[in-house]
Amino acid sequence: MNKDIATPIRTKEILNKYGFSFKKSLGQNFLIDPNILRNIVSHANLTEASGAIEIGPGIGALTEHLARAAKKVVSFEIDQRLLPVLEDTLSPYNNVKIVHSDILKADVEKVIKEEMSGIEDIMVVANLPYYVTTPILLKLLNDRLPIRGFVVMMQKEVADRITAKPGTKEYGSLSIAIQYYVTAEVAMVVPKTVFMPQPNVDSAVIRLIKHDEPPVKVINEDFLFEVTRASFAQRRKTILNNLQSGLPSGKEKKGLILDALEKAGVEPTRRGETLSIQEFGKLADALHPYFCNVQ
Repeated sequence: MNKDIATPIRTKEILNKYGFSFKKSLGQNFLIDPNILRNIVSHANLTEASGAIEIGPGIGALTEHLARAAKKVVSFEIDQRLLPVLEDTLSPYNNVKIVHSDILKADVEKVIKEEMSGIEDIMVVANLPYYVTTPILLKLLNDRLPIRGFVVMMQKEVADRITAKPGTKEYGSLSIAIQYYVTAEVAMVVPKTVFMPQPNVDSAVIRLIKHDEPPVKVINEDFLFEVTRASFAQRRKTILNNLQSGLPSGKEKKGLILDALEKAGVEPTRRGETLSIQEFGKLADALHPYFCNVQ
């Protein structure tokens, strides 16, 4: 087996060889602990018939572990300076394709069709750049990709919000936006000491597995998310006050909002963090005729 990329010594060797300097703007923090990488990959339950999509491979530390576990790995890298590095570090693996692209602008479905035809089981496995974690996840979920799910590393604080349950202080519109599509759990917490350079915060790996069906059926998904965002706009306010402030012409429609809350069985004095995704679904459907059918 090839020497692991992700050791402090080998990482330094590679960075020095290419005179590479970290770009803060790209959120570059490279993992330097092979055990943690093996652990991340094990949470994805890949087989020799699986495909893996990676975002921000860096110098290939996680990529090589994916290449050993999966049939095909496609990695999206935005930083042109890393392309020759990856060509070098990943040269022992013939099942890796590096796509030089910003994942937020990429047509990921097209890339999957071209690079992974015939592969039924596909997982996104990545150490996500912290500054764009949420946009990346929401884009990939909204794109309805043919994937089983995600095993991704991010800031622990964001991981806690994504996996939060109703009634906790972390629970919010992000929890609902993600859990509408997937089951979400924290798989492991990762200390900042295993990165180069060290970030200021601890990280966590979360596992997201796609639902066969969403946990609640709604008339309009976009409106559901609009209602949840409005409901959490000011956490200390009641749901009635937040909906009045957050929905278009909400102030003038107080009576209609009260009517919808009653139909959905939600007390107007409750706060957003006490509502389950099912309750938000009922509420969004009750509000829908008053806010979405206006010509």
